[in-house]
Amino acid sequence: MLILGLESSCDETAAALVTGDRRVLAHRLLGQEAAHAPFGGVVPEIAARAHVEALEPLVRAALDESGVTLAQVDAIAATAGPGLIGGVMVGLVTGKALAHAAGKPLIAVNHLEGHALSPRLSDPDLTFPYLLLLVSGGHCQLLLVEGVGRYRRLATTIDDAAGEAFDKTAKLLGLGFPGGPAVERAAAAGNAGAVPLPRPLKGSAEPHFSFAGLKAAVARVAGQHPPEDIAASFQQAVVDCLVDRTAQALTRAGEVTALVVAGGVAANRAVRTAIEALAAAHGLRCVAPPLWLCTDNAAMIAWAGAERFAAGLTDPLDMAARARWPLDPAAEAVRGAGVKA
Repeated sequence: MLILGLESSCDETAAALVTGDRRVLAHRLLGQEAAHAPFGGVVPEIAARAHVEALEPLVRAALDESGVTLAQVDAIAATAGPGLIGGVMVGLVTGKALAHAAGKPLIAVNHLEGHALSPRLSDPDLTFPYLLLLVSGGHCQLLLVEGVGRYRRLATTIDDAAGEAFDKTAKLLGLGFPGGPAVERAAAAGNAGAVPLPRPLKGSAEPHFSFAGLKAAVARVAGQHPPEDIAASFQQAVVDCLVDRTAQALTRAGEVTALVVAGGVAANRAVRTAIEALAAAHGLRCVAPPLWLCTDNAAMIAWAGAERFAAGLTDPLDMAARARWPLDPAAEAVRGAGVKA
């Protein structure tokens, strides 16, 4: 099985070729950091235009690198949401065009499912069901991953995601863009106990996350302490919240094969270390993708496509792009979270 994957949901344009036996034959990615840095965050219109310019050359480069032709690909997998709708449309329309021209099936991949299944690309021993802490720029959720296309949401954020809080903190402290890596670098030189910051919902019986109050607290202390100390204290507060909420979810998840952490924030070493310790305390294996698979990439989209294709799941060419697309649409509504849940 050979799947071509396309990713364009935010500010990374990527194309990859992945086989059903977990070989990444090619992976090409082009970031947009320089274009968005002057604004301190991703500008959707700029991102969409950059995807239009970059995606077709990246597909050609990935095919050339792997030494295969489009005719040899079994299916085209493209992110169909959630994400910035302009960028999602660029990738999905490109995927549709390639699928139609080559007479190949289209697989419309939920970007979050790409993150959820990415640990299975790097770890062939990871089996269902597992508890997933999904922490990315726009999402912070705990999900019971029961199988391909089968997800039960145990918790989500009622306001901001952890990744959003990292980005906002970086902007408040003048640390640069992208925010997550900038905060982590600054935190390495700071004192995590120097600045008292809240741990929203820590210890609460409510299973969900909240980071808006922590973000607001950083805004209040910005300029009153060295930025490295604020960054370190903020990062530790996030870690404490993630561990507390995940520990609570473990009590409700039932029997699982592993504790998994994925998404862009999973590249943060403090987060990974803390989740590894939590897993060990519960006698579970901790699984996290390699760092390059944590951030947005096309290999995870191709792999999710491979898993869905093996299960006989393909999509029509009139599949619509979606700005919001929950993995567990049957989950109960959460106060404050709205459609992001």
